[in-house]
Amino acid sequence: MPDLAELNDFIVIAKAETYVGDGERQPSCRNGSHDIGYVSGRWRYLDSYFGGTDFAGQEIVWYDGEPIWAMNYFGRIIVPDLIDGTRAGMVIKAALMRLYLDEKRFLGGYEFEHAYGRYIDHSTGACDHFTGHEAIMIRERKAYELDYRGGLIVP
Repeated sequence: MPDLAELNDFIVIAKAETYVGDGERQPSCRNGSHDIGYVSGRWRYLDSYFGGTDFAGQEIVWYDGEPIWAMNYFGRIIVPDLIDGTRAGMVIKAALMRLYLDEKRFLGGYEFEHAYGRYIDHSTGACDHFTGHEAIMIRERKAYELDYRGGLIVP
């Protein structure tokens, strides 16, 4: 098992290369899923989700072919009159790209101002066990939200 710092670094790169970086879509591993993956050496990452505007998914990391880490999430547009899926995606991708590339992390408090809204993320814990919530605020109203949780998978 690699150390947590190495795992965290891989997760940050994989996240930047897949959804946020418009990575190449893979064939669905489950009927109706949208799958994006990344491989580097002994590491493999898969983000597999269902839905569009309202969606649920799971990210998995394998090391030497063994699953060692997972995160699940559920997100939705709360106020469609304020934001749609396309604009929410633009805010999220811009915010997370800055977080991953500039700060080299995916957990911890983070806020980002965008023309379409203010992105806010709060989480507790570290790479081994965490929970979090992200939101897009427009004129002080929560228009989008996503809850996530994850950590190490121990056999």
